[in-house]
Amino acid sequence: MERTPLYLAAIASAAVPGLDPVTVEALPSLPHDRFDVAIVRDTEHRRWVVRAPRSEAAGAELDAAVGLLTLLGRRLSFAVPAPKGFLPLKGGGRAAVYPYLPGDPIDFAEVPDGPGLAGEIGRALAGIHNLDPRLVDEAGLPTYDADAYRARRLSDLDRAAATGRVPTALLERWERALEDVSLWRFAATPVHGRLSGEQVLVVFDGDDASSGRVRGLLGWEGAQVADPADDFAALVDQASPDVVERVLEAYAHARVERPDANLLVRARLAAELALLRDLMEALARHDEPLVEGLGARLRRLDEHVHSLEESSDDYQRMSLTPLGARPRPVPPPVDVDEPDEDDLTPLTPTSAGDGPPEASPDTGIEADLHPDEDPDEGSDARSDEGFEEDSGTGSDPGADQGTDAGTDEEPAHEDAPGSVADEVPGRHRADTVEIKLSE
Repeated sequence: MERTPLYLAAIASAAVPGLDPVTVEALPSLPHDRFDVAIVRDTEHRRWVVRAPRSEAAGAELDAAVGLLTLLGRRLSFAVPAPKGFLPLKGGGRAAVYPYLPGDPIDFAEVPDGPGLAGEIGRALAGIHNLDPRLVDEAGLPTYDADAYRARRLSDLDRAAATGRVPTALLERWERALEDVSLWRFAATPVHGRLSGEQVLVVFDGDDASSGRVRGLLGWEGAQVADPADDFAALVDQASPDVVERVLEAYAHARVERPDANLLVRARLAAELALLRDLMEALARHDEPLVEGLGARLRRLDEHVHSLEESSDDYQRMSLTPLGARPRPVPPPVDVDEPDEDDLTPLTPTSAGDGPPEASPDTGIEADLHPDEDPDEGSDARSDEGFEEDSGTGSDPGADQGTDAGTDEEPAHEDAPGSVADEVPGRHRADTVEIKLSE
């Protein structure tokens, strides 16, 4: 049940000594959100964020994330939530209160092509993936290597297939990708886990959108050691291919280890499999309207993927085939006009009774080759497999200080066909309540 803004203000006051609320602003929410979130302003004009879990499972995730956030400290170039107080809740778990982080959430579809904001996003992702995996393990969060993570994905796919709500062609598409071990050769890293534009806080130095700088990152409940491609899923699904290339270029330069060539291919797969995660969570909550909506989106994705021609750029962007296994395009045959017989000049012997005619040195009919020489020796066939794969702002300040964009359905725009971004009704406007202090 959704908590009232005044109740959340009371939580903040009880959790942090010396915090006297003056106003409270409840952030927009949906019935299936996992947290109630509000922004509280106190008598000293400080702003605080209150996050109260709606279930025991969400409370356990919040506690695990808090353990990691305390370890991150100054290890990142941007801010992360740093709770200053907690309060146990009757329904289980505890609420957390932390200082408000400056910045506005962004829409990946609106990120401009250029080295500015796109480069900032790439470097921020590299900062997360460069972290020591032992930090995540010390916080008690899950840790997977490549084989274990692939096995977990296959298990999730089997459970989703048993529901009978996923198109067969999509199941086959994902199963082929998951069983292709050449796609799953990567070094596991710490990951945010459920990264979306709504959790990236950006400030702008001017009116130009490219001047944005990443100042904070919210929503760490999905953090673990796993596939770094997971943090690119929302980007390849929503941002333009040019922006994705910019992000990946900055990311590769800032990474301690060179990213694997199939990172963006697995990111596309992760974006599609996110629908299965949302479907399974909706089924567990018996949220039939959401289940029907996710089923419709799966059918549209199935139709879009199988309507693409292999020669199209969109097909290459949506392909789940490893880069090294993709066939090279064959150039079309060139039509050569046959010469007329009248234009042919016959070769004649130099004198009567001579043997077969000798070819002129310029005709190229005969070649004087050494029998031991190979004409193809020394040729170098190269395969360039880099990161040039076709992959696929400002909003209300603090509008998502602590929302769960990775799990809950929160659309910010209408997507192009084939996109797996959320499509659910919009959120209601925030309610601001004035709190009268007794003298």
